[in-house]
Amino acid sequence: MRTHESGEDYLETILRLYRKQGYVRSTDIANAMNYTKASISRAVKILKEDGYIYLDPNKMIFLTEKGTQKAVEIYERHEMLTQFLTEVLGIDAETAEHDACHMEHAISDSTFQGLKALLEEKRAQA
Repeated sequence: MRTHESGEDYLETILRLYRKQGYVRSTDIANAMNYTKASISRAVKILKEDGYIYLDPNKMIFLTEKGTQKAVEIYERHEMLTQFLTEVLGIDAETAEHDACHMEHAISDSTFQGLKALLEEKRAQA
């Protein structure tokens, strides 16, 4: 199933926050993404209905297996694209980070794999 770009951004943010602090609350997501609590509430509802997250009795947010798989996939794309842009194309880190955030949602799996292979080849030559 293909999620929307905004849903993928939420999943990636939840993953990053959980890895950083060991828990995720709606307010953490709102602060990290600079969104309103109403926007976060709406997104959490949709992600929960779609089976990507669940909330515990204390309203802590956790990724389901499906959610974790998708979040890791998006995060891997983001990281690899940022590295590709900086290491292969010489783009400055801030621009690469910004561009990777948009590109991660748009490229096909085959293009991603091709760029990943090219990055690995360049690293092997170094």
